[in-house]
Amino acid sequence: MDTTTDPESVVSLTGVRKEYELGGTVTALDGLDLTLAPGSYTAVMGPSGSGKSTLLNLVGALDTPTAGTVRVDGVDVAELSERGRAQLRGTEIGFIFQTFNLMPRLTATENVALPLVFAEWARSERTERAETLLKQVGLGDRLDHMPQELSGGQRQRVAIARALAAEPALVLADEPTGNVDTETGEEIMSLFADAHASGNTILLVTHERRIAEHADRIVHVRDGVRERTESLGGAD
Repeated sequence: MDTTTDPESVVSLTGVRKEYELGGTVTALDGLDLTLAPGSYTAVMGPSGSGKSTLLNLVGALDTPTAGTVRVDGVDVAELSERGRAQLRGTEIGFIFQTFNLMPRLTATENVALPLVFAEWARSERTERAETLLKQVGLGDRLDHMPQELSGGQRQRVAIARALAAEPALVLADEPTGNVDTETGEEIMSLFADAHASGNTILLVTHERRIAEHADRIVHVRDGVRERTESLGGAD
């Protein structure tokens, strides 16, 4: 069972409810509790409309709950200003999206270094960090390539390197293999395994069972409620 009050947790959601007004009240999450311990690897699965993306948006400080509490690295997200949430996203959270979200006019190195610009790293340190990460994900020969010169799998590798650039407390991934073929997807998931082995805390949203099974546990959600948790070898 999760200990939602654990002060050592990277993420803690307690009684989280999220409602939207879309021609009526739509409840995306309904009293959800969830804790992510440091270094944990959690996958979230559920049918379309189950609340997976809403959960990721709340944990990623892209939104705030209607009720309940979302804490990231000990900080209550709802108590932060928009600027404060942006700073939290920039320093403590690394995002990996299905659609890559790379800047089309920046090279692979410049894309990876971008979070470090906002973190006010020196230019030489940004470049060195970006190049090191790109080499680690197998793109040492693509440092100066633009996104349109890269395959889908290579672009996702750049996105993973960018997410890890600022050494965030938490890495969030939204369907990270959704736009690549099966073989490339497995290669992408091996990079997540490497990141996890290095101590990163990972929260992954997916609709694919084979992708979710790379995690230590799977949290199943349905109709905005945590249905059950399935352990795959890591402790809850």
